[in-house]
Amino acid sequence: MSAPDPVTMDDDERDEFLGAGGVGVLSLHAERDGEQPPHSVPVSYGYDGHEETFYFRLAVGSDSEKPPLADRAVAFVTYDTVGDQWHSVVASGRLERTTDGDISTETLAGLNRVGIPLVDIFGRPTADVQFEFYRLVPDSLTGRKESSPDV
Repeated sequence: MSAPDPVTMDDDERDEFLGAGGVGVLSLHAERDGEQPPHSVPVSYGYDGHEETFYFRLAVGSDSEKPPLADRAVAFVTYDTVGDQWHSVVASGRLERTTDGDISTETLAGLNRVGIPLVDIFGRPTADVQFEFYRLVPDSLTGRKESSPDV
C-alpha cells in the first residue's frame, strides 16, 4: 500500500487550519546566500484570514540570536495532524515592523482579529524577554494536506 498523495488546500481549508494563531517555524534567510544556513526558530503566530496576514511576537535584544528582522526575507511553516491526516502551510515574503507609520493603523485592526499564543521557550520568565511585533503579508502562501483515502 502506498502513502496518500498530498493535495492543495483551498483558501477556506487553509484559513480554517491556521485559525487565529498557533505555532510554527520561522526561517530568516541568510544575509549572504551560500555562506551560512538560514536561521530557523520556533515561533508563535497570529493569523488574520481576512487580510491573509501573519503576525509574530518575536524576542529581540542583545541576547537574541536572530539577525536583524526588519525587511528580512523569511519563510514560515506550520503543520499539524487533523484527524489522522497531516496538514501544512508555507508562507514566504518579507517581515514588516508593525510600528511603521504606513502600516500601524492597518496592523492594529489585524492584531484585534488574531490570537498569538505566548510560548515559553526562553529558559527565563517571559516578563524578562524583550519582544517586538512583526507581520508577514506573504508573497507566496500555500496549504497542503494528505489526501483522503479512497473508501
